[in-house]
Amino acid sequence: MSTRAGIPGVQTVQRAGFYLEDGYDCGQPHSSTSATDVRGNQVSNQKHNEVKLPATWQVPEEFRNRLGKHVGRQRMMCVDDQTLLVLHAPPLPDEDERRGRFFWRKSDGTWVSAQFGEGPAAVMKHLKEYDQRLEVLERMEDEARQAEDHFLILESLSPLHRAIRNMHSVLQDLRKRHPEALEVINMRDQAYDLERMAELLATGTKNSLDYKIAQSAEEQAAASDRMAVSSHRLNMLVAFFFPLATITTVFGMEIRSGLEKMPQPQTFIAVIGIGLLMGFFLMVFVRFRNSSR
Repeated sequence: MSTRAGIPGVQTVQRAGFYLEDGYDCGQPHSSTSATDVRGNQVSNQKHNEVKLPATWQVPEEFRNRLGKHVGRQRMMCVDDQTLLVLHAPPLPDEDERRGRFFWRKSDGTWVSAQFGEGPAAVMKHLKEYDQRLEVLERMEDEARQAEDHFLILESLSPLHRAIRNMHSVLQDLRKRHPEALEVINMRDQAYDLERMAELLATGTKNSLDYKIAQSAEEQAAASDRMAVSSHRLNMLVAFFFPLATITTVFGMEIRSGLEKMPQPQTFIAVIGIGLLMGFFLMVFVRFRNSSR
């Protein structure tokens, strides 16, 4: 064991021409533990890990020791000529814990997976599950009619897109480590296609959502305008008949006004005419005030 220059306190093991660092995966920083933890309590706690590789796998002990209590981020681990991929199953919107899947590439280039069997097809089956999830979301997008439908799609797509992006990054690192392996190139390319598909779906869904929101706002504005016009017309009618209603109410009281002795129906017609004239002037006044604002 030795301390690597430039990284104080991090212990390294020299293996087959490259460093395996405690707290690092193939030279990349580990996300969950410090070097002190790795050398101290972390090692003793690894015996009680909840995330474990299959007991039948004859993998280097470093792989088992570097798996924590939770699956952690998607990453690649390397020891000598062996590689372990830690990937995530397609996440659900309400999932707090990611479900880990392990893919072991042996020194002879053969692949092993606990979930999907042996061979490079195991990783491709894993990628196929992401492809199927995206196809379901694409159909939902085609059938979406309300803004709420688009919100539900984005809620499911967001963690899926993030997982695909991180998985593509891991497979790109795998491609750099095994540049001659054709199956690795196919895995990387398939992950890129998935990421591109997720990006296009996210963009299309967001655009559709923005359109639905704008359309809803336009419909609400048009409805408000119609209500304002109707309210204005009603106000004009109220203003026109208000004086007449006031006059008839006053003269309808059980009091003597002197008008009952005046000749009829001339007096009645005159009262109605005065009320309507006053209503006309009041209506003109209200309209003038509204137009001047």
